[in-house]
Amino acid sequence: MGRHSLPDERGTATPDPRPRSRGRSVAMATAFVLVVAGGAAAAVRGGLLSFGGSCGDDAVRLDVVAAPAVSPALREAADEAREREITSDGHCIDVQVTARDSYEVAAELRSGKGDPEYDVWVPDSDVWVQRVGLGAKQSKISPAGNIASSPVGVGMVPSAAESLGWPKRTYSWPELATAGTKGDKLRLGIADPARSASGLLALATMGASAKKQGGKEGDTQAAALAKALASRTTGSDGRLLGTLARDGSGAERGGRRRNQALVLSEQAAFAHNASAGEENKLDLFYPKDGSPRLDYPYTLVEDGRMSTDTSRAALRFMTMFSDDDGRRILAEHGFRTDPDRPSDTLIAAAGGRPPQPYADEATDPPSDKELQETLGMWTITVQSARLSTVVDASESMRQLVPGRDQSRMEVTKASLLRALAGFTDEDAIGLWEFATRLDGARDYRELEPTRRLGDRKGGATHRDALSDAFSDLQPVPGGATGLYDTTLAAYKEARSTYARGKFNALVILTDGANQDPGSISRSSLIAQLEELSDREHPVPIIAIAVGPEADKDEVQQIAEATGGSGHQVDDPAQIHAVILKAIMEAGSNQG
Repeated sequence: MGRHSLPDERGTATPDPRPRSRGRSVAMATAFVLVVAGGAAAAVRGGLLSFGGSCGDDAVRLDVVAAPAVSPALREAADEAREREITSDGHCIDVQVTARDSYEVAAELRSGKGDPEYDVWVPDSDVWVQRVGLGAKQSKISPAGNIASSPVGVGMVPSAAESLGWPKRTYSWPELATAGTKGDKLRLGIADPARSASGLLALATMGASAKKQGGKEGDTQAAALAKALASRTTGSDGRLLGTLARDGSGAERGGRRRNQALVLSEQAAFAHNASAGEENKLDLFYPKDGSPRLDYPYTLVEDGRMSTDTSRAALRFMTMFSDDDGRRILAEHGFRTDPDRPSDTLIAAAGGRPPQPYADEATDPPSDKELQETLGMWTITVQSARLSTVVDASESMRQLVPGRDQSRMEVTKASLLRALAGFTDEDAIGLWEFATRLDGARDYRELEPTRRLGDRKGGATHRDALSDAFSDLQPVPGGATGLYDTTLAAYKEARSTYARGKFNALVILTDGANQDPGSISRSSLIAQLEELSDREHPVPIIAIAVGPEADKDEVQQIAEATGGSGHQVDDPAQIHAVILKAIMEAGSNQG
């Protein structure tokens, strides 16, 4: 294969095409990768990792699993490595590339079950690398760098783009989402954010922008946008383009199931336009509040088990995407090789036109916390949630939170009210409080039944009543922590009122260990919870230990008996984020 220039000569100006990795990728890179990468560079300079040469020795086999969009480019590079007889330590490298959806590989690696049968994983986004890191027994993965990038935007059929003033008029993410979710005038499709990095990054950016513009109402607006998008969601990126109108006929473009606009990457639009007829090509909006990007991290899998030959071959293959041929291959498949100086030729082929701000990435890429909160919100938005909330009202909740002039109860209430704003009217939420002997011999009492937030009673909604109940929570003078009996009673109630088609869960907040000497034992509680739990009708407990006196091990054991999760927060202000994170984790486990 000869050497050719990029479609836009500006794309060849810098010697290292790999986009700057976000701090998350850099932070996750292990010492092993850094050492081997440094050794590999020195070896290249010393001639041990040749850029060509004899293949007299047996080739080193390298198995790569990659996101479907980037797999063709990796296969072409693998073919070129064979044609050019590229070697590592005198061995040719035989690279075999398998396309697999990133979310599937992330779930597999996160579970830690079995030994992965591949050496390198190239997902489309660092989002999936972070998901693997959430697993308790995950396989070891070591990000070594990023080989390409592609910003996420909104592609539209020409008639829809023209109606919005493309390309002269620019829009923010919330504006585009609103235009595509109001009625059937412009139907906007998105891939499931739980399975698509493009969908997740776009939804997180929409939410952050809506909150910035909407102030206190931002959470509600973000949830409303997610709810509207959920009605036109496809299972994966691979199915999304299939929802576009197939031709220019009125029947196709007017069909309610056909989309006129899609949230997708620049590379996906490029690939679509390369094979579509002129009337079916997409125009691409690059939102003015910045485009998040897919960043294609090159990741070693269980590198500690690799032989030296395999690990060096893996790094040698990665270096191919730093030379002219590697960059050309990526560019020909629609990927950016220099995010700071994008190719105008590539952008035009993807459907972009000036003055769309296609060179701008989001000023602040979504953080891990924002992505977790977005996934939690998506889970409860798509399914709707049925949550029973149980709050500790023992005397110890009067204690001040360090660094704040507020009690644990006051900060807890504020965090619960903030969380409430993120739920829609279709979600059902109830409230119990507990201490000791609140209702006769019982340690608990129901303050608000678990009902749909939009239900009305008199002139007020259940949301209004629940908000008032949260605000009125007060520590009980002399009250201790009656955790075990309360948990069992609340779980039995949640199981007996299970709602099909919703995300059911029991949320328990406590700042201490069980203090009721007359209650059941921990072992008895756990045994009964295990017996009551049902995989076909899951009701995970999300147990949150608040403050230094709370027993994290205790809440973990209780929660895990139901397939849920236990957490500890030093500051009750963290409760909102923890609830959304826990919902996201429980939702993905149920899937």
